[in-house]
Amino acid sequence: MADISANNPGGLGSAASLTMRHYQQQLKTRRIYTAISIVVFLIVLGASLNFANNANAGKFFERLPYLFDFITHFVPDSPMEIIRAMFDLQSPYADGSLKYDYTSDRVYLTENFYIPHFLYQLIITINIALVSTIVGAAAAFALCFFASTNLVGAGATRFVVRRIMEVMRAFPEIVIAGLLTAILSIGPIAAIIAITVHTVGALGKLFFEVVENADMKPDEGLRAAGANWAERVRFAIVPQVLPNFVSYTLLRAEINVRASTIIGAVGGGGIGEVFRLAIGRDHAAKTYAIIILLLVSIIVIDQFSGWLRRRLVGEQSFEFGRGAA
Repeated sequence: MADISANNPGGLGSAASLTMRHYQQQLKTRRIYTAISIVVFLIVLGASLNFANNANAGKFFERLPYLFDFITHFVPDSPMEIIRAMFDLQSPYADGSLKYDYTSDRVYLTENFYIPHFLYQLIITINIALVSTIVGAAAAFALCFFASTNLVGAGATRFVVRRIMEVMRAFPEIVIAGLLTAILSIGPIAAIIAITVHTVGALGKLFFEVVENADMKPDEGLRAAGANWAERVRFAIVPQVLPNFVSYTLLRAEINVRASTIIGAVGGGGIGEVFRLAIGRDHAAKTYAIIILLLVSIIVIDQFSGWLRRRLVGEQSFEFGRGAA
């Protein structure tokens, strides 16, 4: 008995002892691989930082301690200047320069009622995002069923549709917008087309992956009853996947708001363009006003998306997750 205890610590049997030794060996191997991975990562990180330093004329590490100097020096004359810039109010610092000229860009709807310039540009940006999301989601919805293996098999149709989606999401929106701006001139149309193209490719992939994970038993029942392909998709697949489709579409709407802001900075119109001009001209109050408007708009869109998902999916789904937490 003493011999068994000596050979098998803890009184384990031979099989259990073998399993334990095997587990300890695997654990040791994993730790070695983890250590090697960390060392490789640190080497690659150091090489990347060195490359950045050389590409920055050797000033990267020298300027690193001054990284936040821009923020500390880029401040308005008064916190109220941000409010005045946001709502196009007269500034007491007005000296005839563009820096304090908040009133000339008002968008008058009537003789006495106007929309603040930045708010109007934000509406344009959100409009670009919403139009692009609606059109892109509709096109992705139509294409995703033809890209799903469980609905069309692994033939030419699936191959062609998936390749089309890959091409559409291969290039960032800003690259597509830059090309279209050269063709269609500066304006929101180029931004709408660029974001729509990328949205079709991105949502199409998410949509067909959801379809491929759908339960096919309802489809088998409808097939046995003699339903055609369109009827099977409509009544067997769509009810299952629609909540996920809506959730992904709402998430994409948030992404497109940010994308339309970035594209605006390269000629796509909207608040991105005025943000680029404000920060480039060193107009601190205008810059912070735009940042606040963007932050508030993203929060509002996120809250609205959550509310809409609850309405469509059902409050019980969120209660289940909250109870598990």
